[in-house]
Amino acid sequence: MSTLELTEPHVFLRNCWYVASVSRAVTRQPLAVRLLDEPIVLYRREDGSPVALEDACPHRKLPLSMGRVVGDAIECGYHGLTFDGGGHCIQAPTQQRIPAMAKVRSYPVQDRYGLLWIWMGAADEAERTPILHIDDHDNPNWHMTAGDSLLCHCHYLWLVDNLLDPSHVAWVHRSTFAASGTEDTPLQVHADEHGVVCSRWMFGQPPPPFYAPLVKFEGLADRLQHYEVRLPSMAINRSTFAPAGLGGPQAKDDPRIYRMVSYNFLTPIDSDRTLYFWLQHRNTDPHDQALTERIAAGAKAAFEEDRQILEAVHQGMKNKRTPHIGLLLDTGASRFRKALAARLEAEAATIGHSQ
Repeated sequence: MSTLELTEPHVFLRNCWYVASVSRAVTRQPLAVRLLDEPIVLYRREDGSPVALEDACPHRKLPLSMGRVVGDAIECGYHGLTFDGGGHCIQAPTQQRIPAMAKVRSYPVQDRYGLLWIWMGAADEAERTPILHIDDHDNPNWHMTAGDSLLCHCHYLWLVDNLLDPSHVAWVHRSTFAASGTEDTPLQVHADEHGVVCSRWMFGQPPPPFYAPLVKFEGLADRLQHYEVRLPSMAINRSTFAPAGLGGPQAKDDPRIYRMVSYNFLTPIDSDRTLYFWLQHRNTDPHDQALTERIAAGAKAAFEEDRQILEAVHQGMKNKRTPHIGLLLDTGASRFRKALAARLEAEAATIGHSQ
């Protein structure tokens, strides 16, 4: 499967967990979303547990999100057909009996880390596949921001490429993440069937503007940039700052070392739009709300810088008149796409065999 085919419509991995929404946005009011080019309605039962259903009544395909939640079920706003959380029609007021074909698809969903996760593939696979584990999630000495999101008018793989490219910070994020060494320090790239890691240590440099007020030591720092993307599209950016001389692959733990982990979850809406969700996790000041708000605002501003660039890239690649070229910095992205293509082919073969 070629790079071009991976950005074609409807080419998405389905047997995996995606983020559908921040959890707080899903309430007793129906919420319409589109994920992997499928219309879905989200709501909560009376006990707070989440439901995800195909957003189309089987009668005339009116979106169920235009109806209302009644008890634990959702009622169509056209003729009152009512569906439970499993997608089964439990009431058809205009009929003597419930039609056999009166059902909609239901999707496995789970709340985790303040995000609502959805399984878009074969439902029986969901129980055997854990959601991403976040280290130190329950550690009282760490703090995690509430989830946030951004709508990006670009294919999700352009965002993946960006999240496997530490060098872009030297030009896109000049006032926040850029610092000496970010433009030319060589990368170490590791790939396996789960995804790709691009990482590098930069030694004896001043912390960049975003991190300078956050680190707990004075002077120069050894800095780790760890850019990782796991299939289908979950990015983990680890930023580590150690006092100069204490960093490197064999670095030992030290209370002065500052660690920030950015979890980025990309959910395709379709081939032209992506929902970008993220969490920021740090190992300092767990109760400093002002600091949390400052970090959250800075992160969102940086992601907005990425959005502007990548929406323009999407249009440029979609409407190009001349061939595009590759650079050495694309190595991580290329290896990720190779792993993605292999997984897509394996998934297609599984679906074909089951049919």
